[in-house]
Amino acid sequence: MKEYIPGLAGVPATESSISSIDGDRGILAYRGYPISELVEHSSFEEVALLLLDGEIPSNQKLSDFKTLLRERYEVKHNIKSLMWALPSSGHSMDVLQTAISAMATFYPDAGAAEPDSDYTQNALVKIISNMSTLVAMWARINRGYDPIPPSKHMSYAENFLYMSFGKEPTKEMVELFDACLIMHAEHTINASTFSAMVTASTLANPFASVSAAVGTLAGSLHGGANEDVLNMLDEIGDPKNVRKYIEGRLKNKQVIWGMGHREYSVKDPRAT
Repeated sequence: MKEYIPGLAGVPATESSISSIDGDRGILAYRGYPISELVEHSSFEEVALLLLDGEIPSNQKLSDFKTLLRERYEVKHNIKSLMWALPSSGHSMDVLQTAISAMATFYPDAGAAEPDSDYTQNALVKIISNMSTLVAMWARINRGYDPIPPSKHMSYAENFLYMSFGKEPTKEMVELFDACLIMHAEHTINASTFSAMVTASTLANPFASVSAAVGTLAGSLHGGANEDVLNMLDEIGDPKNVRKYIEGRLKNKQVIWGMGHREYSVKDPRAT
């Protein structure tokens, strides 16, 4: 009889050199580079290329990649119409998953019977480019505002903030958000990565794989915990209510969101 392992805990799914975690020392590294160094010396675009290609890009390759992303910021008109047709009360992660899945319908090679590395690479660049535009669009649509077209003259982080708030962000805001993008770019074989891998293993197109990952990320036991932390802070309201609130949740055996991470026995290196 084969052993049943709940949740596949402790079962290696694959080997990867993309990122690594040293939970005892609180270190997260991308392709061997600690994220602390990448946050200080790199940009999101450079880190994205590092993750995709496995090495720090040359200045020319990075410049070409930035141009490629900026040329693809704009989303298809039909995707915009789809987002306008969705209920404004829809959760942003559900909308993002829907939009990414719909992107596959615009690419004729989607669902090819054989792996195509060029198609996959181009699709991933398109997804990365459109991801920030889609999120910024929905941030405005569900508040009743018209989306702001992307600017091809701005970096990835700067453009997202501009599309979200309708004005050019400060240098400090751009640097802060760029750091956030770097710190959340990769985290080994977590639940959403595993979902993407399972979907991709069937030769499903990259849009389906990323869509599956987004759906998994939305859960409260994964990326959705970030939102639960914010909701919890809203419920607490005033700092003087913290003790009573926490004691109440503990008494009712409810989760205290945002406390610790199962991968790290010391401080999470992404925390500041």
